[in-house]
Amino acid sequence: MDPQREPADPVGERRRQARENAEYHHAAAARAAEAEARRTASMVAAFAEAMRSAGVEPTRLRARPYSGGGRLRTDVVGWYVRRDHRAGVGTDGRWYVLVVAPSLRGRLAGVHVEPGDAPLQVGAGGRDGDSVALKVLLRLRLEAGAGFPS
Repeated sequence: MDPQREPADPVGERRRQARENAEYHHAAAARAAEAEARRTASMVAAFAEAMRSAGVEPTRLRARPYSGGGRLRTDVVGWYVRRDHRAGVGTDGRWYVLVVAPSLRGRLAGVHVEPGDAPLQVGAGGRDGDSVALKVLLRLRLEAGAGFPS
């Protein structure tokens, strides 16, 4: 485009530039999230192996509804990694967030929980004191062994 000429549609040009900027930032955020997921996946898998090697027995994990009020059975066997039981690691070496939508069916039959990507900073954006580096959280949980509250 000739820098001397005004664009025929300045509003359209601004929209195009805004769309390109948004696409660029979205792609950059997706690349960063993928890189973080690759880093944390190996940490979580190593934690599960270390727990098995240490002889810490896994348990059937339970999830909490968003609204509170009880705990729901899940199809995940593993170890809680937070004292509030909002996250756990399955024997499959995957990360599970154990907070789910409340449902009557879930209360009766249990809930299916999908594995997700573990964050590098667990609890980031939460209340003061809730945030801890994943590496530190997993190390402290491993050190607690069977003495961790269930």
